[in-house]
Amino acid sequence: MNDHILTRIQHRTGMLTLNRPQALNSLSLEMVRAMTRALLDWRDDDAIKAVFIHSNSEKAFCAGGDIRFFYQSGQATPQQGSALIEDFFTEEYALNRLIHHYPKPYIVLMDGIVMGGGMGIAQCHSAGRLRIVTERSKLAMPEVNIGLFPDVGGSYFLSRAPAQIGTWLALTANPVGAADALHAGLADVFIPAERLADLHALAGTGDGNDIDQDVRHFAAQFSAGDTGELARQRDAIDHHFSFDDVPSIMDSLAGDASAFAQTTLATMQKRSPLMLCVTLRQLRAGAGMTFEECLRMERSMMRHCFKQGEAFEGIRAAVIDKDLCPAWGSPSPQAVSAEMVAGFFQPAWPAHAHPLRTWL
Repeated sequence: MNDHILTRIQHRTGMLTLNRPQALNSLSLEMVRAMTRALLDWRDDDAIKAVFIHSNSEKAFCAGGDIRFFYQSGQATPQQGSALIEDFFTEEYALNRLIHHYPKPYIVLMDGIVMGGGMGIAQCHSAGRLRIVTERSKLAMPEVNIGLFPDVGGSYFLSRAPAQIGTWLALTANPVGAADALHAGLADVFIPAERLADLHALAGTGDGNDIDQDVRHFAAQFSAGDTGELARQRDAIDHHFSFDDVPSIMDSLAGDASAFAQTTLATMQKRSPLMLCVTLRQLRAGAGMTFEECLRMERSMMRHCFKQGEAFEGIRAAVIDKDLCPAWGSPSPQAVSAEMVAGFFQPAWPAHAHPLRTWL
């Protein structure tokens, strides 16, 4: 298929391995295409009863889209760079939709770092999914830290997390471990890393018909351990993040002297003020949308995002120059106007020309 995507079939289960460890399995356009081809082939093959997706690295399942590629493409000739970025997001979102409607059991081992595009691969399946975490799992939607917003269906699955947990995840960009992922409804079962060899053996045996139930039964003997931070701070999260504008959220945090509130406020103050405001509106809108509507909205938002330029500055500071000092376009959320936010939600194409128009 692709050196970075390995596929094989074991006992009627399609086994897909992300194999780009030097980049923490960050997704390239070629990887998106290879995954799409494999999933389409297995979807239409009656001999394949389930899909099992994992990585070859204990450090990361998938650290997201290849943001270095986005930056370098944007620095190329405008036509070439723009085309490559446009193709990536259009095809990645099509992969997310394929996963969402996948008709067979879909099992994902989220061992290590799971961020951005990796979350899309893991979270988008709507039924028959099984998301596994280990003590090494670190899940996050870190986009506001690099001048982007939580895409790949984030509008849908974050807005449907319990109460305001999804809002907290989106606006802080903080990672969470296994216990918090289970509490947030972003994972289904926990298996210790030392027992993953048994899991892989289990996934490669039998006839594939009941692999998801077999894995659930195997995982039932394990616990993720102590209550996570999200559960301990649930009341505070639900209170502070219930507001519908970012300045009110930050004012609420500022009025709370607890270490959790002050740390959360300090974290948000480092994020892109513009994209904090855009993201909050995105999540509130996504709560009332279908999955396809969320992806179509996000596709237009992404077009506006790279045109606006905040993302290139965020990526530069985080992974190119690594100075961690982005020069955001707005000094604070209070300086972000309603018109600036609204611009991200304007149609980027006529309806008949939208890259995802065939979903209408």
